[in-house]
Amino acid sequence: MSAEGRADSAEESVAETAEEIEVRDPVSAPDADGVPRRTTRRFPLFTRDTARPEGGGRAAGGDAPAPARQWPVLLVLGLVGVGLLITALDVFRAGTLVIGSALLAGAVLRWLLPSVGMLAVRSRFTDMVTYGVLGLVIVLLALMAQPDPLLRVPFLKDALHFTVDS
Repeated sequence: MSAEGRADSAEESVAETAEEIEVRDPVSAPDADGVPRRTTRRFPLFTRDTARPEGGGRAAGGDAPAPARQWPVLLVLGLVGVGLLITALDVFRAGTLVIGSALLAGAVLRWLLPSVGMLAVRSRFTDMVTYGVLGLVIVLLALMAQPDPLLRVPFLKDALHFTVDS
């Protein structure tokens, strides 16, 4: 086949491809495969793929077994499970302290490790703040739980009496 014949057939395939595609966004000239490229930075109407969060790669190599590849999230979930078991055995304060500590450990792992597997849900900063704040709140509430709280916050009692008296 001559060079002219190949060029004509390539143009025909590009024309057929362009006719088959319904495009709602502005596009530029077709790329090397004849598919129109997007020139806009606006999001498409339908998402076809999602980006993995920063640090969302495997925590161990692909040749390692599945639990070893996801050890950070398994560690956090295991500690939360132990905390729930302790809480179910009627040791409320110790169980909730373990749960809060597990979330704080998740925040530290997210901060220190470059790849944490499925522990990475959002960006590194958002994950650290979320795990850290939730873990800290659970620990503080466990320390303030009645009876015999280990942590006393004087203004909370005054705020409670103010709201109940009013």
